[in-house]
Parts: sequence; C-alpha cells; structure tokens
Amino acid sequence: MFPYRDENKTQHAAIVTGTIIGLNVLSWLVVQGAGTTVPLAASVCNLGLIAGELTGSLPPGTRIPMGEDLVCATDPGRQVSHVLTHMFLHGSWMHLLGNMWFLWLFGNNVEDSMGRLRFVVFYLLCGLAAAVGQVLTDPSSPVPMVGASGAISGVMGGYLVLYPRVRVYTL
Repeated sequence: MFPYRDENKTQHAAIVTGTIIGLNVLSWLVVQGAGTTVPLAASVCNLGLIAGELTGSLPPGTRIPMGEDLVCATDPGRQVSHVLTHMFLHGSWMHLLGNMWFLWLFGNNVEDSMGRLRFVVFYLLCGLAAAVGQVLTDPSSPVPMVGASGAISGVMGGYLVLYPRVRVYTL
C-alpha cells in the first residue's frame, strides 16, 4: 500500500516539516553528491552511524567495504555526533523520496497538533530512539546506518495515536 493523502486538514503551515525535508534534500545534493558513488560512500562512512564505532567495540581503522574499490575505515573515538547526522543522510534517491513523502504526508498533521518546538524535539527523539535500538540490537556492527526512517516511523506512530480514525487514502 502507498498512501497518497489523508482527510486531516491542518490549521498552520508545516514550517518544521518543510525545513526537515529541505535539510534532507540539501544534504543529499550537497553532502552526498546526489548519490554519485564517491560522495555517497564518503558521507555514509564519515557521517553515518556505525554501532561498533559508537560502542567502541570496533578498533580504529577497521575496514568496511563500501562498494567496488571503496573501503571505509572506522575512526578513533565514539563519533557521538553521528547519532544526529545519520538522520539526514540517505542511501539512494528512492530512500530519500520515500522518507520525505511519508514525512510530508504525516508530519504536517503531527506538527500542527504538537506545535513547532515540540515537533522538532519529538522528531529528533524518535530518530535517537531508533538509533539506540539499532545499536542495542547489534552493538559491534560495522554496518553504517543512514536515513530518517526511524524518526519518520516515530512521526507515523504519533499520527496513529493522535488521529486513529482519520482516513488515509492509499494505492
């Protein structure tokens, strides 16, 4: 099923939702080179969340294959900032477009209900919770994690709690 609209009208412009979408698209274009091989691999390696790096269970310099003739090496230190940066990176155009579509469709109503500041905090906490859940699942994983999917899943859960009876039209 693919949702394409809902019957829930908003009272206010979705400024925060639009800004988050803009930041994700800007990151994709500028930081990730719109998906070109080397910038994409470099961004995933340098800004993606690697559980083993965060927990310190992977030694610095651990080599992670990133594609044909591309290797990522883990950095010394825990790279705590990657808990935030990974939420603004994506692995492909479809990954980005899918995430941003779901964020637009459901985020505008959740933002409208919560208010802008509470929505920003909620969005970031959902992304953080998803990252912590992933790290707890496999604390020594060398696989880089990128994407806003965890934060957006939290927004979708918020939508479900706030609007359990609103009709969502799907294909």
